[in-house]
Amino acid sequence: MTVTFQRAPIKIEKEQEFARLKAAVEQAFLPEKVERFLKQMSRKGIRVRDFDAVLAQRLLEGVVGEAELDARGLYGSLPVSDQAQMREFYLSKLEGVDIALRHKFKKLYQYY
Repeated sequence: MTVTFQRAPIKIEKEQEFARLKAAVEQAFLPEKVERFLKQMSRKGIRVRDFDAVLAQRLLEGVVGEAELDARGLYGSLPVSDQAQMREFYLSKLEGVDIALRHKFKKLYQYY
């Protein structure tokens, strides 16, 4: 008998705000936009895993092209459990970037 680990689902409390921020992250990682997103990070000296810096520098707004989007404000309005799930979602998206782009922007992906 094999038992596999299953992550317990945590309910999103602020679904509208979460969905809007999630959509912005998804757009930033679309194949046609992700290179521009990574270039902006490189210019600003932000590591890919530093989601707080991405929000502070308004990089999602720049890539998504929504002037009315306030990603940092949306993130700040989320409860801690929703914020944790958003960070996890963001990290999963950046790990899914094409290997060639990851190699091109290897400095951004370094841990130190």
